[in-house]
Amino acid sequence: MCGIVGIIGKDDAAPRLVEALRRLEYRGYDSAGVATLVEGRIERRRAEGKLGNLAAVLERDPLPGATGIGHTRWATHGAPVERNAHPHATARVAVVHNGIFENYAELRTELEAEGARFETETDTETFCRLVDHLLAQGLPPREATAAALGRVHGAFAVALVFAGHPGMMICARHGAPLAVGFGEGEMFVGSDALALAPLTRRIAYLEEGDHAVLDAQGARFFDAAGAEVAREVRVTSVSGAATGKGNYRHFMEKELHEHPAVLGDTLRQYLDPRTLEVRLPRLPFDPASVPRLTISACGSAFLAGQVGRYWIEQLARIPVDADVASELRYRDPPLAKGGAAILVSQSGETADTMAALKLLRARGQQVLSVVNVPESSMARESDATVLTVAGPEVGVASTKAFTAQLAVLACLAIGFGRARGHLSATDEAKLTQALLDVPENAARVLEKDAQIRALAQQVAQARDVLFLGRGSLFPIAMEGALKLKEISYIHAEGYAAGEMKHGPIALIDKDVPVISLCPSGPLFEKTLSNLQEAAARGGRVMAFTDARGAPALSRFAEAVVELPEVGAFAQPILHAIPVQLLSYHVAVLKGTDVDQPRNLAKSVTVE
Repeated sequence: MCGIVGIIGKDDAAPRLVEALRRLEYRGYDSAGVATLVEGRIERRRAEGKLGNLAAVLERDPLPGATGIGHTRWATHGAPVERNAHPHATARVAVVHNGIFENYAELRTELEAEGARFETETDTETFCRLVDHLLAQGLPPREATAAALGRVHGAFAVALVFAGHPGMMICARHGAPLAVGFGEGEMFVGSDALALAPLTRRIAYLEEGDHAVLDAQGARFFDAAGAEVAREVRVTSVSGAATGKGNYRHFMEKELHEHPAVLGDTLRQYLDPRTLEVRLPRLPFDPASVPRLTISACGSAFLAGQVGRYWIEQLARIPVDADVASELRYRDPPLAKGGAAILVSQSGETADTMAALKLLRARGQQVLSVVNVPESSMARESDATVLTVAGPEVGVASTKAFTAQLAVLACLAIGFGRARGHLSATDEAKLTQALLDVPENAARVLEKDAQIRALAQQVAQARDVLFLGRGSLFPIAMEGALKLKEISYIHAEGYAAGEMKHGPIALIDKDVPVISLCPSGPLFEKTLSNLQEAAARGGRVMAFTDARGAPALSRFAEAVVELPEVGAFAQPILHAIPVQLLSYHVAVLKGTDVDQPRNLAKSVTVE
């Protein structure tokens, strides 16, 4: 995940920007840069690689100026070279950006028709040149920025400085976090409080859709409708800033709210928004001819793999086996000659998954690993890797890493389907667009937080809970049950909805919540019938659905939460978020240790 820092100060900003960016290195990055205003002009220094390279550039060619912005970039669209490093700039404006502008290709075409000349293929440059175009038409900086924000879609955070305005900065967020820091005659912007900890302890957080105008005396905040609003300024504790928890009570809550940004960062690696094509990385096998795949992992990563199995079999028609790694290593299954395996892990150090990797390679299978840590043991020992861009995940219960794994597996499924000729270019474009819409839809899911928190009050009273789903939502039902068990210690089980009448229906009574993932689509009527059976026996049905599914469910369900209406392909990614959020709120109500639940470790490195 990229990092943003901005300073309106009294002394040269560049050294302080670099120091603040060092506190964001944990996010992962492969280039960095700063821009300041020098006698009213925008000047930049950028470098690929680590911050030491940028520091060396600044030592050779110092950059004065008390107002500036800085950025660490993880390359997801455009190579990790200096040309693509942030800040992006014109003579009028410089921009740093986290996240994704989903409709940048359309805007770029429009701007090129107006005579704009682009230097990179990045979406950030498109936003920068859009603001520049509006400034050229005579709009003041705030109005130009607000107009540009009204044209873009996606999950993002931005900070901008403007030529001729040395004491001003504008920042905005939609689906990605951003904090404003208050100093003594100085102001700051950062991706989180961690970056700002050495600069100030007085922090205000932009809320969804906000933008803010900063000068040395303070900040004015505006909501998504453009109305000026007040935002609370709070004093962060030293320990809170040091651990980067921001304004959230727990790391898990913070990481839940990073879903949109993480999904955007991950998808940008593998999707081309201009051509609506999947760009697969180097693979150790040919998806066009591989006879069979084995997917293996542990915990939530295994459930992501099960969703991947549905997708790959449906879109690419490749037979897929999915095994828990601790079973695969002892089951001694027959493996297809010329077959391949996909292993999934957040840490890349899980002992059982590592053992499965060694077994698979010893049996002649080519191994592709989906990991979040590029230097991990699994990444080093696999034939190839595909990376999730989730950043560090501190909470033991996996949240954003899980949806990032789903995003990667969805991209692989589309790519495999195209390679095998089972998907047309039109099919690929439709599915790719569905994924490109996911970050913004994820932000819309998080807007349901208050409704899900109210639902949690009912669930927290239960001793047993059932989660139901069909098709690719069956593994998400199991993910909901796993999360609830992990952090609230309430017994929960996830079932395929059609299996309820084959046993679990015996558990149904007035004290058992039945949490259903029941969006509209081809499986809706079947799932609805299963839920009516539960309701007829006194079950407390609570459903996550969409606007088309809500009326039928509302006739008998105790609670219905409407999520964005999307096609079946994207539903598992989006439905993972509310079941995780529900579990979080239940655990808070139960008073358990949310981030470090008993008996669990973040990375299980022993058998």
